[in-house]
This record gives sequence, C-alpha cells and structure tokens, in this order.
Amino acid sequence: MNTARRNANLLLLLAAAIWGFAFVAQRVGMRHLGPLTFNGVRFALGALVLLPIMIRGLPGRPPGPPPSSVEWRRIWKAGLIAGTVLFCGATLQQYGVVFTTAGKAGFITGLYVVFVPLLGLFLGQRANRHIWAGALLAAAGLYLLSARGIVGIDPGDGLVLISAVFWAVHVLLIGRWSGQMPPVRLAVAQFTVVAILSSVGAVIFEDIDLGAIRAAAVPIIYAGVFSVGVAYTLQVVAQREAKPAHAALILSAEAVFAALGGWLILQEGLGVRALIGCAMMLGGIVLAQSERRDEVVVDGG
Repeated sequence: MNTARRNANLLLLLAAAIWGFAFVAQRVGMRHLGPLTFNGVRFALGALVLLPIMIRGLPGRPPGPPPSSVEWRRIWKAGLIAGTVLFCGATLQQYGVVFTTAGKAGFITGLYVVFVPLLGLFLGQRANRHIWAGALLAAAGLYLLSARGIVGIDPGDGLVLISAVFWAVHVLLIGRWSGQMPPVRLAVAQFTVVAILSSVGAVIFEDIDLGAIRAAAVPIIYAGVFSVGVAYTLQVVAQREAKPAHAALILSAEAVFAALGGWLILQEGLGVRALIGCAMMLGGIVLAQSERRDEVVVDGG
C-alpha cells in the first residue's frame, strides 16, 4: 500500500471515529434540548464550517469558477430534495437516540449500507448474493440486538431503523448528483435546508431556550463542527485516493466507535445477546459491501 492510500485510509478511519462518537454527543445533547432544536443548530454549524471550503476549495484543489445562475438553481434544487430526505433521517434518528443507547443506534444506522442496494432494486439495479446474505445476517443481528419477544422491537431502535432507510435514500440521491455538481456546494445547500426545516419545526413544536443551547454547547459543537463539517471534509479528501470498497469497509467501523463511545463516556453496557447481534450486524454490513467495487461511498453523517 502506498503512502497516499495509507494516509487516506487513516483519514477515513478518523471520520468513522468522529461519526461514531457523534452518537454520544447526540445522546448528551438531548439532556438539554429537543431533537429539532439540536439538529437545527448542529446543521447550521456544519454548513458554516463548509462555507470557507466552498469559497476557497480544498487544500491543493481550487474551488473552480463560480457557478452560473442556472447551475446554482440545479444545486439548490438538488439540495432541497436531498436536504428534505436528510432532515427526515436526522430527525427520526435524533428522536430515536433518546430511547436507545449510542452503541445500538450506531449499529442500526449502519444498516443503511445494506438498504442502499436493496432500494436500488426499485431503480433496476441488481443485488448480488453477497447483498442478500448480508441483509439476512444483519436482520438476524438486529433481532438479537433489539427485539422484544417474537415480533416487538424497542421504540427507539425502531425510529433509528426507519431513519436508516432515509439515510439509504439519501446515499442514492447523492450518488446520482455528486458527479453532476461540486460536492461541497451541494453539501452546504442540503445542510442549510436541514437547518431551516429543523429550526421551523423547533419553533412550532419545542420551547427554544438559549440557556439550554449554551448548556448543550459542547455536544452541539462536536455534532455540528466535527461530525457534519470536519468528518465530511475528511471523507471528501480521503476518497481522492482510497478505493470505494475499502472506504465503505473502513466507514462501517462507525458502529464500533459508537458502541465504544457509549461504553467509555455514558457507561452503556451491552449484554452477551446484544453483543452477538452487533457482531452479526457488522458482519452483514461488511458482507453486503464485499463485491461493491465501483460505487462511491457517501455517508449521511
């Protein structure tokens, strides 16, 4: 492995760690704020962090000529659609983490990697045997991790599971548009949409308290600046050198870091049955990606 690719893989691992520990920040933030308020501030910060990159470009990569008015309309149209889907996924996940652990939320969110090719069937994309086997293994792991009785599932886990479907739809949308427009500009557009929708929802459904926002400043800054802004940038930089299949495998470690963060910081434990379920889900995620050689990996954040 050459130095550039090794460094790229290390950057992807760092991004996975940031995203994994973000589940802890989301849990802690809910001690002070409502889910919509938290996401509104978080995604606004994420968009602000990416603004300098959008204007000046990434290191060693100038931003290029400013988009025309027609190109800006295309970017904001795509940002509106992708941002709305991202808003649904982020809102459901944020409500879900209130009722589950950071570790469980991380593993269940990781199922979006399995959902992406399955949803692709509706677009005429074929799913190979690795994807079906990975989906079955992940489903069995989810049962061990979250099921209550024969058919029940913990409410928080159920919300996070539904959010994973929205993350998968978001990946498909970004995969469709990422080659047609500058990715950082698209990211700023969609994060702005999420911030606006979340803020409007917070005004309607929640009591916005500036004191509570200050009390939750650390988890908000982590989830906004680092999880949304820094980790996304690391991924964009790293995937200039990393192979897509390798990137997907490394980013799936996000679930492991979520469990580690929940254990170290929140003292969240997992029983033997839940640990077996987590291992099966991670195995299913890895198996589902084992033959996806040419796809671009875009995480929902």
